[in-house]
Amino acid sequence: MAKPNKTQETDGDVAAFLDQVPKPQKREDCIIICQMMADLSGEPAKMWGKSIVGFGTYHYTYDSGREGNSTRVGFSPRAQNIVLYIIGGFSEFEDLLSRLGKHKHGKSCLYINKLMDVDVDVLRELIIASLAYMDAKYPKV
Repeated sequence: MAKPNKTQETDGDVAAFLDQVPKPQKREDCIIICQMMADLSGEPAKMWGKSIVGFGTYHYTYDSGREGNSTRVGFSPRAQNIVLYIIGGFSEFEDLLSRLGKHKHGKSCLYINKLMDVDVDVLRELIIASLAYMDAKYPKV
């Protein structure tokens, strides 16, 4: 029997979670990102685990047979930076990343220190492109 995903959707209060972000600038940036992702995804913000704010869900099945649900797009205010979860990855978004501003990224995680470090319009384009990728790969049902 496969282990369930560690990060599951919860009934946690997103506003209360964001109110507890200790650094005022990071808290304000997260509130802006939260509103942006809600507007762009058309989905309400939901807590995933104790520290991820996600928007929408999709069901995946790996070649190994492991399957589960995850958020279509989301973010988390971590100690060092704000992590945006761009689930489709970045290989298709090199042009956008080159115009984004100060950031780092992993396979599906975009790390920014503060919104002032990036071009917010490009960030919006990146989120839109990621959501379009997710809609094509994992159509909403």
